[in-house]
Amino acid sequence: MSRTPVTGADVERAVALTAEALRLAPAEAWDAKAGPMDCSCWDALDHLNNGVFSYATRLVPPVPNVQMRPTIMWKRPGSPLPMATDREAGPEAAIEVLLMVGGLVAAVVDTRPATARAWHIWGTADPEGFAAMGVVETLAHAFDLTQGLGLGFEAPAELVAPALARLFPEAPADTDPWPTLLWATGRGELEGHAKRSPDWTWHSAPLDGDQGPSGT
Repeated sequence: MSRTPVTGADVERAVALTAEALRLAPAEAWDAKAGPMDCSCWDALDHLNNGVFSYATRLVPPVPNVQMRPTIMWKRPGSPLPMATDREAGPEAAIEVLLMVGGLVAAVVDTRPATARAWHIWGTADPEGFAAMGVVETLAHAFDLTQGLGLGFEAPAELVAPALARLFPEAPADTDPWPTLLWATGRGELEGHAKRSPDWTWHSAPLDGDQGPSGT
């Protein structure tokens, strides 16, 4: 079955929409809990930035990243994350980092060959898989962050649907993409469908039947 491929432009749009939403929150709101996450909005954005950054770093080397051979020390003393932003600089500094790392993923996935592969815990992925992960990671945590910051947020269907189809082939295709993505990532309910387990995963590996990034 043909489907719309996920590209670097989708990652850039996801981070741009998220940045636009987050900039509406006052600095004093950032200590609030980030929706369903067990951390503050500050920490949630650091988590998002590190996750998106990792998608670029895994795929970019000529020798792909493999399990148990990290090129970056993801756990350092006092923190589980290699990157942290200076909170004295305010939330705009961390939002700027999100735009930077999103741009890195976009550049990498659009320049690596479709045959490139790199390890992810939920399946060794191709460039389109990492693009889809960048979109879903960003939009799911945009939901968490805006919940905590008291803001409204809804991602457009045409951005959500391709990433949803790539990473969650089991998800219904006849429902509104945004609530379906929230359901798929354990953040909401979907009428007619059982609630997702807290141990949900996505499908990083290329989908069976895919014949390349065009899906045709």
